[in-house]
Amino acid sequence: MGRRITLNAANLATSLVLLFLVLSAAASAARAESDHGIVRVKSAVSMSEAISRIKADLAAKGIKFFLEVDQSKLASEAGITLRPSTLLIFGNPPLGTQFITANPNAGLDWPVRLLLTQDDNGDVWAVWTDFDWIAKRHNISNREAQFKMATMVVRSITSTITAK
Repeated sequence: MGRRITLNAANLATSLVLLFLVLSAAASAARAESDHGIVRVKSAVSMSEAISRIKADLAAKGIKFFLEVDQSKLASEAGITLRPSTLLIFGNPPLGTQFITANPNAGLDWPVRLLLTQDDNGDVWAVWTDFDWIAKRHNISNREAQFKMATMVVRSITSTITAK
């Protein structure tokens, strides 16, 4: 009888561990869902330095830079105070247009938009839309390698601002 209780206790412990893992995974999925596909990377440098480093890295990688939108300047011109916020738009047409050919509506998310913003604490963040989320949003299931490549490229670009 003692042996049977030990086995049941072991089974219970295993079940509790599995339940914990399932709940943890569900909580992580819920957090990712609540972010609506937003990825954030904290910068170790100032806003102007982050913009400069990112633009230099884009040029070094041969990625086409389209536009820099100083949102805080536009807000100021409209009489509105806004913390520093700059949107950078760039892309690699041979890669990005593959998403648009899979679903023309994906043009809403291409070229890539990378937002540099400063929070209330003065920390600078690089923010972009997760490419897996974009794939789901546009029901694109036949471009996994391209989405993976886009993710690797943006992570590489933003890695230039994570160290002093």
